[in-house]
Amino acid sequence: MSLVELIGQADERGLAASGLACLDRCIPLLGGDDEVLRPLWAGLADDAGAAEWGERLEQVRGKLGGEFGAADGGVGESDAGGSGDFSGSGSGSGSGEDEAVLLARRMLAGAPVERSAAAVRVWADACSVAALRIHRLLDPLKDAGDSVDARREGRTEGMSPLVAAELRRQITVLELLAGHGPAGLRPALEVSTEGRRVLRAVVSRRSRRRG
Repeated sequence: MSLVELIGQADERGLAASGLACLDRCIPLLGGDDEVLRPLWAGLADDAGAAEWGERLEQVRGKLGGEFGAADGGVGESDAGGSGDFSGSGSGSGSGEDEAVLLARRMLAGAPVERSAAAVRVWADACSVAALRIHRLLDPLKDAGDSVDARREGRTEGMSPLVAAELRRQITVLELLAGHGPAGLRPALEVSTEGRRVLRAVVSRRSRRRG
């Protein structure tokens, strides 16, 4: 089953975990530590956590600094009927890493304060696209595909290693939540932690080369 199909079939918890996992793997771009999203992960374990999602989200935004809102390209009410793709790169100026940081900021900006199925579906889909684009921008090897949309639909020929690994992790997280419900959260977090370490190493190598 393709990533697009898995997102289409996921429930509210699976969608929230999918979007959160994408953001978690990209936290190194925002200067966050490895624990900054743990309160949001913990809130996915039971239904009561949905009521506290918005408050915990604002705490995370405060720790990461900056202003997060519609001006950053977040998902607003007008996006509810569309794809919610907030991953456009704007002018396209600046380095690949600059663009990757902007995409990561938009992932956090776009997180819905209300954890409803409709809102998190838009967010999870947009985070999926943004995370794949981030990994494509930072991969030292060129991805031969025309777009990440093709990758999400199952056309995987000529994928670069970093993009292939991110696609695999996104699929795995959704499969874990679909197959195991709340019990899938811990292994999903482990998958995301592995990906975060990989991206942190990539960002560190790029920084050393610039130095």
